[in-house]
Amino acid sequence: MNLLKARDFFINLALVVLGALLFTAAFPNLLIEKGLPLLAWFALVPVFVLIRRVGLAASVFWGALYGYAAYSLFNYWLSVFHPLAGLIVNSIYLVYLAILFPLLKIAELLFPRRFYLVQWVLWISYEYLRTQGFLGYSYGIIGYSQWEMIPVIQIASIFGVWGVSALLVFPSAWLGAAWVPGTVFRDIPERVKAFFRQERVSALVWLCCLCAALGYGLFSQVDYSEAKIARIALIQHNTDPWRGDIGTYRQNYEVLKRLSDEALRSEPKPDLVVWSETAFVPRIYWHSTYRGDNESWDLVKELLDYLAAQDVPFLIGNDDARKDQVKNPKKDPLNPQEDYRIDYNGVLLYEQGKLTGLYRKLHLVPFTEHFPYEKQLPWVYKALKDADTHFWEKGEEATVFSAGGFKFSSPICFEDTFGYLSRDFVRNGAELIVNLSNDAWSASLPAQNQHLSMAVFRAVENRRSMVRSTASGQTCAVDPNGRVIALAPPFTESALTAEVPVVTPNSLYTRFGDFLAPVFVGAAIILLIFGSFSCIIRIVKKGRSL
Repeated sequence: MNLLKARDFFINLALVVLGALLFTAAFPNLLIEKGLPLLAWFALVPVFVLIRRVGLAASVFWGALYGYAAYSLFNYWLSVFHPLAGLIVNSIYLVYLAILFPLLKIAELLFPRRFYLVQWVLWISYEYLRTQGFLGYSYGIIGYSQWEMIPVIQIASIFGVWGVSALLVFPSAWLGAAWVPGTVFRDIPERVKAFFRQERVSALVWLCCLCAALGYGLFSQVDYSEAKIARIALIQHNTDPWRGDIGTYRQNYEVLKRLSDEALRSEPKPDLVVWSETAFVPRIYWHSTYRGDNESWDLVKELLDYLAAQDVPFLIGNDDARKDQVKNPKKDPLNPQEDYRIDYNGVLLYEQGKLTGLYRKLHLVPFTEHFPYEKQLPWVYKALKDADTHFWEKGEEATVFSAGGFKFSSPICFEDTFGYLSRDFVRNGAELIVNLSNDAWSASLPAQNQHLSMAVFRAVENRRSMVRSTASGQTCAVDPNGRVIALAPPFTESALTAEVPVVTPNSLYTRFGDFLAPVFVGAAIILLIFGSFSCIIRIVKKGRSL
């Protein structure tokens, strides 16, 4: 008996390891630069088989283990930023999957025949819900693994990434249901054939949906060769701008200026020059206004003089610091000059040296940029501050800039991983999406490609071109079909001038947003309630018949 339990334990453990490896391999990773997207179509099979093998109570443990293992492999680069960051994110997914696995098991118990359909609905609901609220995090949404499969991802212009995820998760849930306890490896083909005879309708419906999605993906792509063109110079200075002191900031500025001058010498000239997120670290408004730090003010003045001499607009990432006694009534007895200071992660538009537009980041990174629970969890807040965490204040407006002959908006770094925000920009009138990012701290090409994989969807969803200016990669241009049409080499100093089409028709996603995902959430709730009541009624009827 003990040998059987030990064997079952190690089989379950092997399924966890296999599931975590398949999940990680489907996305950009350490071994495969852009990932293996085909793996995503069955990456969750080990998960659904595991659910069938374990009991309800045990599913909590196995879910927690899978969640921690999968995200430890997938987001390994978070620990480079800070060991606490990796621990926090991995622990969050430990909890999420410890909750999801029992729900998947309950679906099997409540719906003995077609439980896999309920499990499919639950998984998509989980993917959507984990992007909401303070802890919202889009990395690892299975649909993003298809970022280079251009025909597959076109349905994002209707359903967002959730339509792609729905196509991907179904085969895993269906195949997981085809397995029954006691099935040995050599019997799997026969078992799948038998299951297909029993559940062929759902399989054929999925196949029809897949064919329809691919047909739409092939015929919905647009030739933009006749569209209006915007020429945008994207500056990649290949340093983490926050590492160092005023001497380092000056060196970064000299590199930014040199690369910008190189781009401006090209013919025809670019319509816009873009520097990455907080590429210029000294606070331009703060030092221009308060002059408390002469070295920083000298560098800010050099920048403003440089911008005043340019006839091309510059878009610059900077810490937009202001004094605000309402939002920050604190005084610093050791440094009175810093009293009442509030910091915003900002994007500043300069035309001939004058500030003509400002955007402040709306969706801040939890824990590392924003923690609103200082009073409720003071020990967490203190630990974050002691770890030299730089908190920002949240912005208030989805700004649309106008310069260079077109309108554009500039989601900052993490913001381009959320569909709703780029949609808001486009609904406000943005003709282009200009992302400013800094992933240099990760020192990781997989991290940069994982970020790019999500950015691609923002272009498809809204049928807008997207350009990305990053500190170290992936600086690139993406057309409205989601195709990367220009890419600077990662971890190099580069001045990439990209030509992208400027288009204005809105997609169905732009009009209706993430309507599909809430449908899945609502369906999941209704199915679980219906299944629970049906189960109670069956138990009551059985009791009466005894």
